[in-house]
Amino acid sequence: MIDLHYWPTPNGKKVTILLEECGLPYKVVPVNIGQGDQFTDSFLEMNPNHRMPVMVDHAPADGGKPLVVFESGAIMMYIAEKAGRFYPQDLRAKHEVNQWLIWQMANQGPKSGECGHFRRVDQAREGDQTYAITRFTDEVNRLYGVLNNRLYKHRYLAGDQYTIADMICYPWTVNWKFQGQDIEEFPYFKRWFEELGARPAVQKGMAVGADFAVDREKLPPEEQERIRKMLYNQRARPVRVAD
Repeated sequence: MIDLHYWPTPNGKKVTILLEECGLPYKVVPVNIGQGDQFTDSFLEMNPNHRMPVMVDHAPADGGKPLVVFESGAIMMYIAEKAGRFYPQDLRAKHEVNQWLIWQMANQGPKSGECGHFRRVDQAREGDQTYAITRFTDEVNRLYGVLNNRLYKHRYLAGDQYTIADMICYPWTVNWKFQGQDIEEFPYFKRWFEELGARPAVQKGMAVGADFAVDREKLPPEEQERIRKMLYNQRARPVRVAD
């Protein structure tokens, strides 16, 4: 059994899509990032970077103690290898997948996250955000162009096979409208986007934890402020010296 410490964000949904596609049994352990569950001692033991998701495999292939993996890309490589699906192991095909996994982790995810962050900012409170909004909206547009050009030549990101390269990218594209993009500008991406969105396992994976999410805009102002202070402008945590 796999435990997935999870909250319904794009980084969590990547993993639930893969688990649903593989048909592996798993248990969702909610990590309420608005309440600060990611900062508890028990969570930090699993992930010193205090970010979800985290996977715990209670039946690893080596027969040893439960195996803990953090970072969504690493989790996806682990699960796909365990299942023997969606991650070809021959030299060229494997590294075709790997490069798109790293592209997503290093480019699409961070830049899309910054785009969403600055487009949500209360400018009456925080000041003019025009530069940041333009900077990251344009960068996300560039990244959609990267996808579109790749998918002009290939059915899927890693070639002709549907792989974890596709699954890891898809959840970051579902909010294309909020990211300030026009899907009609990217017809080859749109074809891929609609094909993936029609897959039953993708739909199930995207729906996991739908009842967890809270609309922060509907929370009392003091609770919104508490969450904002907790999640934004974090600085280094001091080393905890053992007694």
